[in-house]
Amino acid sequence: MAADDRLDDDELARRLREAHRRVSAVLTGLPDDEKERLARRYVTICDLAKHDPVRAAARLDLLLASLDGDLDTPRAPESTPGD
Repeated sequence: MAADDRLDDDELARRLREAHRRVSAVLTGLPDDEKERLARRYVTICDLAKHDPVRAAARLDLLLASLDGDLDTPRAPESTPGD
């Protein structure tokens, strides 16, 4: 592993820790089914980071955007959960 790769891994680890804090904070106000879905989504991203950090970072961006409410899907309210 090159030194530059290690820096990227550290950045992803930092972002995953921050996402953990944010997901934990959001879980307290959600119904049980939403809590489970969000927790599984986060754990899946963490698992993916072990094998494909680039893809994990992209999925983490989407997770954080959904927590911020910044998704750019114009028909999001019409979509079924999980789509």
